[in-house]
Amino acid sequence: MGSNPSYMLEKEDKWGMLIELEEKKGKLRQDSLAYKERRSQLNAEASKWAAKRNELNKATKDLIDSAQDLKKQRDENNIKVSESKRLRDEFNEKTNQLYARIDEIRKKHNLHGERSIRELRREIDHLEFRQQTEVLSPDKEKQLVDKIAALHAEFKARREQLEKNEELRKYLDEAQIMRDQASNHHDEVTKYAELAQEYHDQMIAAFKEADQTRAEADAAHKEFVKAQEAADEQHKEFIRTQREVRDFEKVIIGLKKKNRDAKEDKAKEVAKREAEEILTHFRQGEKLNTSDLLRLQRSELI
Repeated sequence: MGSNPSYMLEKEDKWGMLIELEEKKGKLRQDSLAYKERRSQLNAEASKWAAKRNELNKATKDLIDSAQDLKKQRDENNIKVSESKRLRDEFNEKTNQLYARIDEIRKKHNLHGERSIRELRREIDHLEFRQQTEVLSPDKEKQLVDKIAALHAEFKARREQLEKNEELRKYLDEAQIMRDQASNHHDEVTKYAELAQEYHDQMIAAFKEADQTRAEADAAHKEFVKAQEAADEQHKEFIRTQREVRDFEKVIIGLKKKNRDAKEDKAKEVAKREAEEILTHFRQGEKLNTSDLLRLQRSELI
C-alpha cells in the first residue's frame, strides 16, 4: 500500500504543533523560574529592610526611655532647686531680721556709724552676685573685686566695733550662722540648677536623636513595603506561569494521546484490510499459512 498524503500532512501539522507547545511550555518554565528567583531576592531585601526598621524602632524606644529618665532626673533636680531656694530665702529673711534687730540695738546705745552693718551686707551680696553672673572686662572685673574687698574690710571693722557690745555680739554670731546657712542653700540652688540644665540638655539631645532614628525607621519601613509589594507581584507572576505550564502539559498530553490513538486506529484499519484480502484469497481456494492466520487473529475478524 502507498502512504496517504493527507494523513502525512495531518501528522506533520500535529508534530509541528507539539513542538510549538513544548517550546512555549519551556519558555514559561524559564519565566516561572525567573519570577521565583526575583521573588526570593525581593523577599530577602524586604527582610533586610524589616530588620533595619526593627533595629531603628528599638533604638528609638531606647532613646525615648532614656529621654524620659533624663526628664525625670531634671524634674527631681528642679524640685531640689525650688526647695533650696525656699530654705535660702528663709535663712536670708532670718538674717535680715537679725540685722534689723542689731540696728535697733545700735541706735539704742548710740553706736552710730556711716552705714549700718545690714546695708554693708546687702551691698556686698549685691556686688558678689554681679561678679558671679555678669560678664565683665578685666578692668571692670578688677574694680569690682577691689570694691568687694574694701566692703568686706569695712564690714569686718564695723562688726568688730559692734561686737564690743555683748548683746550685739550674740546677734551678730546668730546672724552669721543664718547667713552661712543661706549661703549653703544658695550653693545647693546653683548645684541643682546646673544639674537640672545638664539633664535638660541631654534630654533634648535624646529626643532629637529619637526623632532622627524614628524618621530613619519610617524610611526603612517604606522600603520594606515597596520590596514586599514587588515580591508579591513576582509571586503572582510565578503562580500564573506555573498554572499556564500545567495547562500546556495537559494540552500536550492530550495531543500525544490523540496521536497514539490515531496511530492505533490506522494500524487496525490496515490490519482489517489485509485480513479481508486474506479471506478473499481463502474463499477463492488459496491455502492460508501461519502468518496469514496471525494477521486474521490480530484483525479480530476471526
